[in-house]
Amino acid sequence: MAFLGSVVRRVASAVRPPLSPLCRLSSRAYSSEHTKEKNVPYKKTLKQADGASSGPTKPLPKSADAVVIGGGSLGCQTIYHLAKMGMTNVVLLERDRLTSGTTWHTAGLLWQLRPSDVEVELLAHTRNVVCKYLEEETGLHTGWIQNGGVFVASNKQRLDEYKRLMSLGKVYGIESHVLSPAETKDLYPLMNTDDLYGTLYVPTDGTMDPAGTCTALSRAASARGATVIENCPVTGIQVRTDDLGVKKVKAVETAHGTIETPCVVNCAGAWATKLGEMAGVKVPLVAMHHAYVVTERIEGIQNMPNVRDHDASVYLRLQGDALSVGGYEHNPIFWDEVSDKFAFSLFDLDWDVFMQHIEGAVNRVPVLEQTGIKSTVCGPESFTADHKPLMGEAPEVRGYFLGCGFNSAGMMLGGGCGRELAHWVIHGRPEKDMYGYDIRRFHNSLTGNSRWLRERSHESYAKNYSVVFPFDEPLASRNMRRDPLHQVLTEQGCVFQERHGWERPGWFNKDGPAPLKDYDYYGSYDIKKNVNYKYNELLNKEYTFGFPPHHDVIKSECLSCRHSVAVFDMSYFGKFYLTGPDAKKAADWLFTADVNKKPGSTVYTCMLNKRGGAEADLTVSRLEAGAANLPLAPESNGDAYYLAIGGGVAEHNWNHIRSVLQDQGFRCQLTDHSEDMGMISIQGPKSREVLQEVLDTDLSNEAFPFSSHKVVNAAGHQVRAMRLSFVGELGWELHIPKDSCLPVYNAVMAAGAKHGIINSGYRAIDSLSIEKGYRHWHADLRPDDTPLEAGLAFTCKLKSSIPFQGRDRLEKQKEEGLRRRIVCFTTDEKVPMFGLEAIFRNGVPVGHLRRADYGFFIDKTIAYGYIRNPDGGVVSADFIKSGEFTLERMGVVYKAKAHLKSPFDPENKRVKGIYA
Repeated sequence: MAFLGSVVRRVASAVRPPLSPLCRLSSRAYSSEHTKEKNVPYKKTLKQADGASSGPTKPLPKSADAVVIGGGSLGCQTIYHLAKMGMTNVVLLERDRLTSGTTWHTAGLLWQLRPSDVEVELLAHTRNVVCKYLEEETGLHTGWIQNGGVFVASNKQRLDEYKRLMSLGKVYGIESHVLSPAETKDLYPLMNTDDLYGTLYVPTDGTMDPAGTCTALSRAASARGATVIENCPVTGIQVRTDDLGVKKVKAVETAHGTIETPCVVNCAGAWATKLGEMAGVKVPLVAMHHAYVVTERIEGIQNMPNVRDHDASVYLRLQGDALSVGGYEHNPIFWDEVSDKFAFSLFDLDWDVFMQHIEGAVNRVPVLEQTGIKSTVCGPESFTADHKPLMGEAPEVRGYFLGCGFNSAGMMLGGGCGRELAHWVIHGRPEKDMYGYDIRRFHNSLTGNSRWLRERSHESYAKNYSVVFPFDEPLASRNMRRDPLHQVLTEQGCVFQERHGWERPGWFNKDGPAPLKDYDYYGSYDIKKNVNYKYNELLNKEYTFGFPPHHDVIKSECLSCRHSVAVFDMSYFGKFYLTGPDAKKAADWLFTADVNKKPGSTVYTCMLNKRGGAEADLTVSRLEAGAANLPLAPESNGDAYYLAIGGGVAEHNWNHIRSVLQDQGFRCQLTDHSEDMGMISIQGPKSREVLQEVLDTDLSNEAFPFSSHKVVNAAGHQVRAMRLSFVGELGWELHIPKDSCLPVYNAVMAAGAKHGIINSGYRAIDSLSIEKGYRHWHADLRPDDTPLEAGLAFTCKLKSSIPFQGRDRLEKQKEEGLRRRIVCFTTDEKVPMFGLEAIFRNGVPVGHLRRADYGFFIDKTIAYGYIRNPDGGVVSADFIKSGEFTLERMGVVYKAKAHLKSPFDPENKRVKGIYA
């Protein structure tokens, strides 16, 4: 018999040929007779006994409101939720049998606690679907087993991460316990706990059965009128172009007929890219081999919880009286030649690649060393650049939705994501904040870039079990988009962050340059690992839940801005022009604020979805009509607007605006000049003195008031100057044609030298902005927050009669009162917080922090979070003032003071240039 221990010793002694990431790799089996069996550990699969396809299982309808393609977990969950929400004229097409692609061999684990509030909610819904709703609706048992889950920590940082999850779980009512090694041994007697710091135990975690779940989903959807058709491969997707030039889904083609439909949902997993090509849609995912082995019977393992040993990158799934052992390795095998004929199929397991998991498993459960291997399961899974799914409407074609790229978590996330995807299809947007999964989180220049996709997908796969630290950055595919100041800032020690492909300044290292290097695949595939990599060394020092070693550097950047002057390179911002005959109508409808003030004005505003949720915040500047002066001004015979948008969400904003223009039929042009201009922001009490030497215009309050802009000369170059602040100080932004960026920057630095001007980065902006109480979109302002809840009622033209998208929802909410609202908190204890910490009012959980940082000027930890009234009532100012608040960080409770306004400059004097 082959034992796990002998496999480790045998493979360790074998000579390993190098693995190339650039080609499909052949598998080499070092397994004995007993480990050659390839078979999933489930009693039931949906594979036909004879394996023969006999054509579609049902006749194809002529038309449908939506066609879901792919009968795995996501496809079945999506059609189930579409039907449950009332869209019953829907069809699911599966090329073979349900689950036949990747779902049939999945491990089916469900862990409820993740470092994301949205994911916790998605997972909770999946659990309810499989253990409650489906059985109630169909009478079928889905195969759900609630055996609990244990996360293992073999170092302090890992245990700190688990304590963060435990605190978040309290907000959602998820029972969890941080156990000592001795308590863990009592719970799981077969586990080696000698090297543990502790564990996180969630009693209500469990295991799903793919065949049982998808059968019940299909049955429930069909009972509501949906049509599920198997053995019917899709051969094409028809796209039409309407009178405005907008591409839209028209029909789905198969060898057995065509279905007219305005909506396609691509749930084809590893095959989703080919399905995208049929409609001209980019689907940025890669397929890789992903494996686990099934052991022989283990005495005493029955009823044990599932285990994740993140530091060993291995999981142990209870399989009756045996275990399934799998994980994530640093050298996964890419599956480049994706085959359409691959159904209910498995690869040979490559023991060279898989060996590292066995070593970790044997260390954690030593009895495995003498346990035989019953079978191997190595199948394809789809993976993405950030290890998050691809969802939402594709930018290229209206009506083409994605529900794919689930990184082997399709069963676990399927219920929550299926519901959100159904809501997306029916109502145009999801209910929850799904930006982290939305295809529009990636810039269009990246989604078709094979190097970016391969490198980033590899890194995300290899780091899947890594601790999620607040300030981590990727090493793969850096320097994809660089602004004109990149080199000069690198030379001055800039430590860059990556956003949307851009390199933006994070902070400035005082020990010299830390340039980025080409990706080394962590030394895998016989690629030489980078050595003496200063950027990576600095990044590793960030791997803490305490204050980082360069906390004082960020402090100096912040206080230089507060006391004197600092310059911020914000060139990565999105820069769009909105022009055309209907530009004013479009601006009125798109923006919550009244942006139709006189030309030369700049207004901070939100854009909303139909439910009143904030899809964006941005500044809109009204321009003079006139001839083109690109990139500083577009040609316009009438109304024209300049939109400046956070660079990390520019693609999302672009597509939101474009979709609204199309849906409303506005005759407008939206043009993108993000790459044509840079932008620097000069902020602080001395900013006027510095810039008065550089700009050829009067910068007094009377001549250049706050929230205004004009085209001026800076050191002989034309720029658009805007008096704005993201940090709460007197300051100006300079929007500069790219060829002029360097000379203008040099002129500013020269003029500021006598005032001690310094470069500052986004880590300082994060601290300064939260101290002032300014929002960051997708942190303390999201699509599931309204401006009223977010304390941004001042951005809404509710006192006017001008209609705007989402206005009706805001008026209703204002009339009924807020059931949730954002609150500012400070703590006297100097303790680092990052978001997700639990908020308690009078000892009762009422919410969690969205965003937190250290405020260096007020010298306190400052945080923002949304709170609810536990009895469901209105969250009034009195409710906030009358409560005693505490914040729980990693299981430790800290007293907190609640503020209705930020304690920093509450009278807003500093942005007006009024300094005591």
